Amino acid sequence: MATLAQPSVARPRAASARRQRLINGLLVNGSLALLCVLWLIPTIGLLVSSFRPRDDILASGWWTVLPHRTYVTVDQIDLGRGTPLDQPIQLPQLGATVTDEQLRAGYVLPDGRKLVWDNRRQRLIGVQERQLVVGSNFTLANYREVLGSAGMGQAFITTLVVAIPSTVIPILIAAFAAHSFAWMRYPGRRLLFAMVVALLVVPLQVALIPILRAYTALNINGTYLAMWLAHTGFGLPLATYLLYNYISQLPRDIMESAYIDGASNFTIFTRLILPLSVPALASFAIFQFLWVWNDYLVALIFLGGNPYARVLTMRLADLAGSRGQDWHLLTAGAFISMIVPLIVFFSLQRYFVRGLLAGSVKG
Repeated sequence: MATLAQPSVARPRAASARRQRLINGLLVNGSLALLCVLWLIPTIGLLVSSFRPRDDILASGWWTVLPHRTYVTVDQIDLGRGTPLDQPIQLPQLGATVTDEQLRAGYVLPDGRKLVWDNRRQRLIGVQERQLVVGSNFTLANYREVLGSAGMGQAFITTLVVAIPSTVIPILIAAFAAHSFAWMRYPGRRLLFAMVVALLVVPLQVALIPILRAYTALNINGTYLAMWLAHTGFGLPLATYLLYNYISQLPRDIMESAYIDGASNFTIFTRLILPLSVPALASFAIFQFLWVWNDYLVALIFLGGNPYARVLTMRLADLAGSRGQDWHLLTAGAFISMIVPLIVFFSLQRYFVRGLLAGSVKG
């Protein structure tokens, strides 16, 4: 009898546990979905506005492109040009009497229809009904104008020329340095590594003026070389620190086997270290590329004197200053500046968490 009673007690407990796990899963997934939706709303609004004509943006919000109910003019009443407006207006066809003030504000009839002035000077009254409408008036003219006459196209190419070398160069140098600090033995290795890590605490703003004076003395200020060197210098300490933490934790047996087989340090670096460090390299590449792509201060200091080489952030700031009321151009320009970072992030995001955790936990 005792052996038959146990399942009847266990089943309710198991069902209760499954129900609790289901409720917890729904709460967690629902909360995450809600956060994602709230986070994406501004981006969706920016994207929709960038494809809407100027008049539509000024007349209504971007959310009106979604199906919604609004008043639509279905009929028009002509009162005649001589109709006085300082007296009540008789509308026998609708069985109503309205005033000029009511038509200015919009008068709603008992049946739900709305009366407004279509043209007060010509004494035309619009009869409106609530209908389900979709605002689907889209255009590519905003992007053509902002890429052409607004100069965002040239700024886009300039930003690519600045961002790609400024991402690749510090990663290569930092990978060499991290391999050296982790697996090579020479005097002063630990002191050099401590000096590199100590550079992390130097604020960017402190170094701008000395570097600008050095660039002026070398006559390279306002050139792409100046930007590549500046971003390389500012990104090297963090890159070296993160890559060292990852590379130093690679299996020692692999390195020793390679040394025994006669491989040189350069061969080990190119054939073993780089392939095994792809998650860490990709993780930092995302950081560095986004930093350089969205940079405004460094570009303004070291590239601001060259009127023919302006990055996207500088061109977008110029656009906001000179054409701040043209929202159709500002939204298109903002989305152009966002599209490449989004592509980079989503193409490398599978390495992002793995490389970030490896760099922060190991060591």
